[in-house]
Amino acid sequence: MADLSSRSQQDSVSERNINSAMVDSPNYDLIIRNGRLLDLSHLGNSESSPDEQNCDTRPELTDIAIGDRRILALGPNLPGHAQQIIDAQGHLVGPPFVESHIHLDSVLTAGEPRWNQSGTLFEGIEIWGDRKRALTTADVKARALAALKLQASHGVLHVRSHVDVSEPQLIALQALLELREEVRPWLNLQLVAFPQDGLYGAPRNAELLEEALKLGADVVGGIPHYEFTREDGVRSVHYLFDLATQYDRPLDFHCDEIDDPQSRFLEVVAACALRRDMGDRTTASHTTAFASYDNSYATKLMGLLRRAQLNFVANPLINITLQGRGDSYPKRRGITRVKELWRAGLNVSLGHDCIQDPWYGLGNGNPLDVAHMAIHCCQMTGQREIAACYAMVTKNGAQTLGIDPADYGVAVGKPANLVVLAGQTLRDLISHRGIVTTVVSQGQYLAQTSLPTTQWQP
Repeated sequence: MADLSSRSQQDSVSERNINSAMVDSPNYDLIIRNGRLLDLSHLGNSESSPDEQNCDTRPELTDIAIGDRRILALGPNLPGHAQQIIDAQGHLVGPPFVESHIHLDSVLTAGEPRWNQSGTLFEGIEIWGDRKRALTTADVKARALAALKLQASHGVLHVRSHVDVSEPQLIALQALLELREEVRPWLNLQLVAFPQDGLYGAPRNAELLEEALKLGADVVGGIPHYEFTREDGVRSVHYLFDLATQYDRPLDFHCDEIDDPQSRFLEVVAACALRRDMGDRTTASHTTAFASYDNSYATKLMGLLRRAQLNFVANPLINITLQGRGDSYPKRRGITRVKELWRAGLNVSLGHDCIQDPWYGLGNGNPLDVAHMAIHCCQMTGQREIAACYAMVTKNGAQTLGIDPADYGVAVGKPANLVVLAGQTLRDLISHRGIVTTVVSQGQYLAQTSLPTTQWQP
């Protein structure tokens, strides 16, 4: 009897200890266990040592605890309970991808009303001129939402979209302004008021662009190389900087998206940004003519760019497709000097630009496809260079979009926006275009993708 009593007392003490531990153990909304945290803090910095950029490094396993839409704890074998637990199975966990440059108003319109047979920028603009006559709010919203869901399934939670404001009714803008609010609970969408036909291409275009800003467009856009004359292009840049100052908006130019080595509006944009101290709020997208400048001018220009500290966006898939169409051989790659800009310490990010539209009939919204193409066509195959290209679709893109560093990344106290990627190293992700198995947005489980399986038959 004494033994039974003793065992009963021991069982009672053990039960109290378990209950006490459960009470003391924190409760979370979500815990991701057994992930390998992808640290982007120094990723891709041109001055980093090679040891800091080893793409084959396998980070240690760690857990991530989430509550009240924020990351509350990080560490191995975290104690605690959660309403949901995700086993990352040793895969990488990192912040979401950033889409620095896309045109949501034209996505998923390839072949409407006809295909771009020449594959050129200018035929694409002509086709879009015909297609946009049939735009409706429902049409734009449905296609754009489908594209955003596709991108989000690939881990993109921050998007900057250009929207054509040369169309007199501003139908696409109105549609995307509505969509911006509808997706806000799970995706951050910025809209650029973009005069596709040129600021001075039609009498009301400048007026329409300003109206777009009044309606709520986030960013001032421009396309100086598409204006009728160089003088018009220069005038448009100065006017757009005035407008950005007046409405307190950042700027994002389609700049020198042409093979012509005499197209030199980048220097105008850089000079305006430097004089107005707006470099960090100014983005030069495409700048493909930069690849055609002779080295003596390019060296001089690079000095100005270092002083101005602009953001740059290259779009490797579309740039290498559209540019160089007039060349025989040798044929230009048609993409800006990404490696040189990165080496100069400038912020360079990468975008899709197009997903199945009049300019590019392919694309599925996966940022790893963009990084993979950049690594090849920019010849960035070194360890640091591969890491840099991954940074260009993540943290560099966040900088381009002006996202507060306190709100981007996987660290305690930051918003719980993160992705689980199938792979244990950065090289895995790039080589195999690692599938995003889990997307968490604002602390909520947003999307899941199952890994494919292969069965060999004898």
